Amino acid sequence: MLAAFTFNTAENLPVGLLELISASLGVSLPRVGLLVTGYGATVAVASVPLAHVVRGVPRRHVLTGLLAALVVSSLAAALSTSYWLLLAARLLTALAQALFWAVMGPVAVGLFAPGVRGRVVGALSVAGSLALVLGLPAGTWLGRRTDWQVPVAVPAALGLVSLVTIAVLLPTSRPEEEPAAHGTGPDPRRFATVLVAGALSATGAFTGYTYIVTFLGDVSRFSPGTISALLVAFGGACLAGVAITGAVLDRCPRSALIAAVTVQAVGMLGLYAAGGDPVAAVVFLTLMGGALGPVFMTTQNAMLLCAPGRTDMALAANSGVYNAGIAAGAALGGLVLRSAGVRSTFLAGGLLAVAACAVLLGGQSRRRGARADGQEPG
Repeated sequence: MLAAFTFNTAENLPVGLLELISASLGVSLPRVGLLVTGYGATVAVASVPLAHVVRGVPRRHVLTGLLAALVVSSLAAALSTSYWLLLAARLLTALAQALFWAVMGPVAVGLFAPGVRGRVVGALSVAGSLALVLGLPAGTWLGRRTDWQVPVAVPAALGLVSLVTIAVLLPTSRPEEEPAAHGTGPDPRRFATVLVAGALSATGAFTGYTYIVTFLGDVSRFSPGTISALLVAFGGACLAGVAITGAVLDRCPRSALIAAVTVQAVGMLGLYAAGGDPVAAVVFLTLMGGALGPVFMTTQNAMLLCAPGRTDMALAANSGVYNAGIAAGAALGGLVLRSAGVRSTFLAGGLLAVAACAVLLGGQSRRRGARADGQEPG
């Protein structure tokens, strides 16, 4: 959980430090923004290939190596004196995170009985969500009172604690022999359905969320101070959604995924339709926040259940698809923003979430139909 929190905090820190980094290194804000978009693109592209390369290496060795890379890259980023050195350090962190999410899930859930693995996924997701609620605001606050290098160096210390703990306590075993190395109910069709729905959902979410500050200012007419408070509340809703969903994930994994995507669609379409009213905007923003974390968490859990092969490869595919959706959503939102205005970014995003719901419900209907056909007399 500490490692998950640390990786997600390291990923998101530049969001709150863009202006400080821009002024310190003498580069434009769009170039500093590449520290975020380039990170996501690297994770999207590298997840599956890296998981394939290390598929035979004991997970204890892989995790300690990834955390060592996080420590080194965080220190290198903090000591960077040029934009290109900082970008290189960020890309090293991104490569480590691309593999971390593929390896960490099977290792963590494999330490527990199958009946409670959904709760384990929920605990890990809570830790990851805390990066937005606690890690990013704290890093932004610390950077504004010192220099941007100080919060960027903090993940090195946290990563070192995780590294030592895992190196000392985690058993060493062959990856294919670990308890959660394979899905509990392999289902290639379900695997493909979840990947497609996850991609649509992520694209939809970030079509609007990328421009949420502009929306809250231009459409909802909130002041800058109020917007900052609403973003903290958004992170709190995300954390609450993850905690609630994690509690029921073992009992109803399919329904939890459909519910999360449905709430996302309602939140985004509600913002489009009624976002001009401040009270309605807060309500629908909370719904959207409450769905954002659970969508990724429930797709990760689905990979552990329906992976047609190794779960690490399935999780790598899911992480890659999700990050590709983030990049695609930001790009699509930019196009919609320029052509139809910021309000329409939430219409486009909400419709993509509706499409994700349709994919999930269609997959469930086909599965029921196949079961009924199998029960009929020959």
